Amino acid sequence: MGAKVTGGEVAASSPARVLMVSPHFPPDTSAATHRVRLLAPHLDRYGWEPTVVTVDPRDYGARLDSGLAALVPPSLRVVRTRAWPAARMRRLGVGDLGLRALTGLHATCRDLLRRERFDALFVTIFPTYPALLGPWLRRRFAVPFVLDYQDPWIGAWGRAVGGGPGGRPDLKSRLSRLSGLVLEPLAVRAAAAITAVSRGTYEPVQRRYSTLRGVPCVEIPLGGEPADFEALRRHPRPNPFFDPADGGIHVCCVGTLLPLGHETLRAVLRAAGLLRERRPDLYRRLRLHFFGTSNQTEKTAAERVSPVARELHLDCVSETASRIDYLDALTVQTQATVILMMGSSEPHYTASRLYPGLLARRPILAVYHAASSVMDVLRSATRPPTVRAVGYDDVIRAEARVEDVYRALGDLTERPTYDPGDVDLAALHDVSAEALAGRLAGVLDRVSGRSARTGVAPASALAGGATR
Repeated sequence: MGAKVTGGEVAASSPARVLMVSPHFPPDTSAATHRVRLLAPHLDRYGWEPTVVTVDPRDYGARLDSGLAALVPPSLRVVRTRAWPAARMRRLGVGDLGLRALTGLHATCRDLLRRERFDALFVTIFPTYPALLGPWLRRRFAVPFVLDYQDPWIGAWGRAVGGGPGGRPDLKSRLSRLSGLVLEPLAVRAAAAITAVSRGTYEPVQRRYSTLRGVPCVEIPLGGEPADFEALRRHPRPNPFFDPADGGIHVCCVGTLLPLGHETLRAVLRAAGLLRERRPDLYRRLRLHFFGTSNQTEKTAAERVSPVARELHLDCVSETASRIDYLDALTVQTQATVILMMGSSEPHYTASRLYPGLLARRPILAVYHAASSVMDVLRSATRPPTVRAVGYDDVIRAEARVEDVYRALGDLTERPTYDPGDVDLAALHDVSAEALAGRLAGVLDRVSGRSARTGVAPASALAGGATR
């Protein structure tokens, strides 16, 4: 499979170079596309020049967004490789992009490592199969390998939840879990460092593998990029979903409803039911919008919220189950009366929309597990009345917090004002894409044996994660 290069050429004098493998990358609209998109453009200020290896847009088999591609700096070197065609492989029961692209990604990385010097290899998952490139390429080229987790490889999927009726495990989800149990150890044992979007994501990995003692494990959250909002202001998009000036109270939630997030959803919808009973004047104006709940791009994606709303006899709920484009999601958030953010019963869960939501400068209602890093950020950087956070835990479940959610929802819908003094955006600098790239540079410095230099993230960049 061939490859092509776009963007700037690597400077021959560059002292430190990292090969970053991310099957999903703009113009692909999947959630995983943003991890490397946000980190890679800022690495150069910390002394690292990235080369991104990803899939040719012709082979994504999903919706593409040219506006998202325009957010990638032209100076970033991007190498595209072909994958096996989605339509043909789906007929064989193989739809996973990581599996379809594995041979192409391997060949492209191998060719680059043969021709050029790279000081580190960074592979982000999901999808998971490209993680196998780590042990293969490390063995052949002696390049230190960093494995990055955007989601757990082995979690509740296939054990407690799955793609079966009612979100129960089915054969496919069980097989997916089984493959993880077999393949994850191969990748982890070859890793010189583990990075993840949260401590709750990498800590189970540490517990599973004693070989990680002494291996850096570092938290690098999914950060925000102020430049994305600047681009949206320069090139605004129409809002096809609702009219923000129609007098309605538009409470908008953008993101996948995870199988273990249904209890949180029920708490929110039951709170809306209480609003209908106790404050009918507010309820008549309330519009609860849910976008991208299925995490699928197909317009035929199954609804996950609407069935619960019908069960509770709520007529204020609308759902767009298919994933909406990133810039459309930012438009929705900047024009929402209130942004709704929901977590799940898994403490590790972090929301990729958290930092964009804060940067959207709108009132926020957040309902999360108390141990989620989302709650830590909200407690440290925000306050009422602009932001209302309702937490639950393994003992006091979300369903027991309905009254708290009702009070927060009622207050925000009655007085939906944004006070800049309630959100410390300066405190969010540490979770900006630029700062998080510095944290990754600290990891790369460590695994490559390079000492920190002036202007380069020092070893203290590992603070905020943990090492063992």
